[in-house]
Amino acid sequence: MSRISPSILSSDFGSLRSEVRMIDDAGASSVHIDVMDGHFVPNLTFGPALVKSVRDSTKLRFDTHLMVEHPDRFIRSFSDAGSDLLIIHPEAKHDMQNTLKLIADCGRGRGVAINPETPVTSVYEYIADADLLLIMTINPGFGGQKFMPEMIPKVEEARKYIDEEGLRVKISIDGGVNLENGKLLTQAGAHELVAGTAVFSSADPAETIRRFIAL
Repeated sequence: MSRISPSILSSDFGSLRSEVRMIDDAGASSVHIDVMDGHFVPNLTFGPALVKSVRDSTKLRFDTHLMVEHPDRFIRSFSDAGSDLLIIHPEAKHDMQNTLKLIADCGRGRGVAINPETPVTSVYEYIADADLLLIMTINPGFGGQKFMPEMIPKVEEARKYIDEEGLRVKISIDGGVNLENGKLLTQAGAHELVAGTAVFSSADPAETIRRFIAL
């Protein structure tokens, strides 16, 4: 059994509340919200107002992935809007320890994300107290990109370290994930898969979510 966190970046924005309810009904573990500021990555997406507007559509966890240049400036507003777990990048312009503390002070879960070029060893000091390690398997910024299979050894490396150290942090994978590589990723040690295009571009998104869960 796999945990699946559908990314609403690929959903129908005109029916977003219905899409979130569908994710819940299909058995997903959380809702993945990709926040981009047009600086850290070239695209521009959601703000806290959107999170707040759909918060009452589900009791699922809202995982908010802050692909922004200064994530520390957004922690409080997304927490107040209803984000349950806030995911930050060491590649951004901020002090990781301070931002992780700010998230904890807001009473929210803490996630650490790394881009493909960032070695997993560089975040070992941060994940000891984190809830989630998000390993990017594409270069962040746009949905629909092709999965990078060369990231699978990074997943294995991270899982080995986490198990050896007895850490509670879970591994999530984001980027080009589909039903085929999803099986390989769970075998490599991933606890959860983030999927956008594979879910929302399928003929039956709810059934696709259920197929992910069955991996």
